[in-house]
Amino acid sequence: MCLAVPGRILSVAGDDLARTGEVDFAGVVKQVSLAYVPEAQVGNYVLVHVGVALNTVDESEAERTLQYLRQIGELAELERPPLP
Repeated sequence: MCLAVPGRILSVAGDDLARTGEVDFAGVVKQVSLAYVPEAQVGNYVLVHVGVALNTVDESEAERTLQYLRQIGELAELERPPLP
């Protein structure tokens, strides 16, 4: 099963196909390609699959999805492993 996870854009750099951003996924920040969502800006929520933002979503939809993913344990793979 493929899963797209919502996250909030913290910063944007580059343009066109090289456009990237730092995206916050419930406390975990990852670098994401924003090439497919040229309209997305800092503060927007995007759905991300395999490091690529596929589309923007509103904040309430993103929060509902994150809550559901927490309930079924799917956010665990985003969490950082404990330090030894």
